[in-house]
Amino acid sequence: MEFLDKLSLAGLVPVIAINNAEDAVPLCRALAEGGLPVAEITFRTAAAEEAIRRVHEELPDVLLCAGTVLTTDQADRAVKAGAAAIVSPGLNPVVVKHCVDRGIPVCPGTSSPSDIETALSFGLKAVKVFPAEAVGGIKLIKSMAAPYGDVKFMPTGGINENNMLDYLSFPKILCCGGSWMVPKDAVEACDWGRITELTRSAVNKMLGLELRHVGVNSGSPEKALEDAKLFAKLLGWEIRDGNSSMFVGNGIELMKKPFKGTHGHICIATNFLARAKWHLERRGFEFVDESEASYKNGKMTAIYLKNEIAGYAVHLLQK
Repeated sequence: MEFLDKLSLAGLVPVIAINNAEDAVPLCRALAEGGLPVAEITFRTAAAEEAIRRVHEELPDVLLCAGTVLTTDQADRAVKAGAAAIVSPGLNPVVVKHCVDRGIPVCPGTSSPSDIETALSFGLKAVKVFPAEAVGGIKLIKSMAAPYGDVKFMPTGGINENNMLDYLSFPKILCCGGSWMVPKDAVEACDWGRITELTRSAVNKMLGLELRHVGVNSGSPEKALEDAKLFAKLLGWEIRDGNSSMFVGNGIELMKKPFKGTHGHICIATNFLARAKWHLERRGFEFVDESEASYKNGKMTAIYLKNEIAGYAVHLLQK
């Protein structure tokens, strides 16, 4: 899998300016503990190169970018230190060509169609938009995206937990970069616990995991109807009859024949199925082969965990 595809699955990229290289590893560990083993360490400080080197050596699973790269020398130093990709605030043709010629993933900053076409001339398929909110936000990106069908966008600048879903819900957004998960005062105070909590909150809001329904293995049409009537009487919800199951309201599904799970199944809806799968795999969960997943128009809409929980099969569902 290409590096930018991994960033897309992560969904969020914390943008970090580090003044003390010794802070880099505990900071990135805090991000990983919050659910984001991802960091863009910017060349806004003299400590950037050493910070990248330390994170690469001690936390090799972190998806590591070098940001605010303005020169070819910085690009070379960043890659030598361990950065897997280069990100810049603007589009410098010299830096972009240097990276492309060396096979280094690069995501230059853009803010206009002319910038995008320059990026396309180098064969790039993903660009940064910076400063995103200041230049027009998601409305600008949607307008610019229309003529460029294959281009993906990484907006950074003014993104926060309150507006990130406005961006991420647009299919052409690769991921969002932002510094709200790593506030300057928390870094200066080495308050890694606060950074972990801010990161966890951002990941949880991005994924939007929520219980959609519980499926019960009634086992036969007759038993499913009997169970459905009791739940409907209890809750005052309507019964909807389907081919393979009956729903009581939207929260309870009674299966007419044996189905997945010892007792039944639990459906958990998410804003972004592929991202949720990636993040849950980072938490140690395994999924069944994707050939067993549900697809619509070529896109995965549901997939089951490999193992039951408390006797229930569990599957994710795209909202």
